[in-house]
Amino acid sequence: MSGRRAGRITDDEINELISKLQSLLPESSRRRGATGRSPASKLLKEMCSYIKSLHREVDDLSERLSELMATMDSNSPQADIIRSLLR
Repeated sequence: MSGRRAGRITDDEINELISKLQSLLPESSRRRGATGRSPASKLLKEMCSYIKSLHREVDDLSERLSELMATMDSNSPQADIIRSLLR
């Protein structure tokens, strides 16, 4: 019996994980009800949307960085600084 219990997650653990996820959302995305909590399904949808927006932002920044690097002299001090930041 204890073997099966070890693999299960408790309601308290789920609630703690939901709270942790909620704390990762930007303040503007935190839409809490009167109880101070969003339903778990809504929170998971918001988290998925937020992660997708972060992916789009990373893609956009990568593209902008590539464009910037293409316009720079690869031996310039600025290019060296950018390369050191990317390590």
